[in-house]
Amino acid sequence: MPDFTYIARTVTGDRASGVIEADTEAAVLRILDERRLLPVEVSRRRDRSREQRSSRVRSRDLGMFYGQLGDLLGSGVPLLRALRSIMRSSVSRRLRDLLREVHDAVADGKELHEAMRDHPETFPLLHVAMVQAGERASFLEEVLSSLADFIERLDDLRGKVRGALIYPALLTLLGTSIMLGALVFFVPRFEPLLEGVDKPLPTTVVFGLSTLVRSYWPLLLVGAVAAGLGVGVALRSGAGRSLFERVRLRVPVVGPALRMVAIARFCRILGTMIANGVPLLQALSISKDATGSRLLAARVAEAAESVRAGETLSGPLGQGDFIPPQVLAMITVAEESNQLQKVLVQIADTVDRRTHRQVDHAVRLVEPVILCLLAVAIGFLAMGLLLPIFTLAGSLGN
Repeated sequence: MPDFTYIARTVTGDRASGVIEADTEAAVLRILDERRLLPVEVSRRRDRSREQRSSRVRSRDLGMFYGQLGDLLGSGVPLLRALRSIMRSSVSRRLRDLLREVHDAVADGKELHEAMRDHPETFPLLHVAMVQAGERASFLEEVLSSLADFIERLDDLRGKVRGALIYPALLTLLGTSIMLGALVFFVPRFEPLLEGVDKPLPTTVVFGLSTLVRSYWPLLLVGAVAAGLGVGVALRSGAGRSLFERVRLRVPVVGPALRMVAIARFCRILGTMIANGVPLLQALSISKDATGSRLLAARVAEAAESVRAGETLSGPLGQGDFIPPQVLAMITVAEESNQLQKVLVQIADTVDRRTHRQVDHAVRLVEPVILCLLAVAIGFLAMGLLLPIFTLAGSLGN
């Protein structure tokens, strides 16, 4: 049973506060009335462990919840009954805890979007705004279905990118481990054998690296940790994140793919929100923070100011060469024909298909590049160890 904190006034006007354990806020109000207290503020006391569980609700479970709730509401099931039904059938304990709090808030008289707004760690502002528009315009089930489809598409793209990067990451980890193991355990065995032999440059480099790793590994470890912390601190600042994004977007193959991912996310979010009744300025404000790109967010912020001044959306978006000309041309035509929401979703679908191909190409390129780098590193190591042996064998033969 949840706890509620309250602030109230007595019949004499004195201030009173405390904690009451009750099922709902309405029950707290009845208890205060029985105590002859006039409530000023009543709020549910947050359970930190519950909040942490709620914050870790998987996006796939959240998308399934939206889909199920949309289906039930479309079939005529009342909202509270639909929430209880999904809560009982959910296999995710975190989602059940979250739905229980949403159900209690709705039972206390709040609308669904207000109950969702109480959990910003789980329900982004994008979801809350779309649900609010659906409740006001009486097409909530369509909004929930759109949200379910939107989350599914994002999860598919995210899963594809992560799955594609597993093999290159394993190659990098394996190659780095082999090189470190060779420098620490294998190379030192050759140093006594080649102590009095003239060493070529590759051998000198290999022995120097081995000595550096074996003798100064604590300093190297501290330096790596410090560098990682420094990069993390820099990325927390706006200038650092913008600089990192500019560098990342200039990486061949990978940069264009990341750019198209941000554009597809922006177009799909903006188009979905406009199609579901969210005002354009509010939709631009929310989609700006959901693009995942600071450079694109700056363009969207300028576009929002342009729309607020009665100008076009496409003008500011075309600045900075972030959005390709063909995508910008489609947005311009959509504005002129008043079909912006439809065209934006079509752009997102098209860009998603292109992005999938670009991700495949990037992964196909990364794998041979990593293999070539590993081959070069191992070849350099072998050359550094074998060259003086061949030289020594040749001198003995003569």
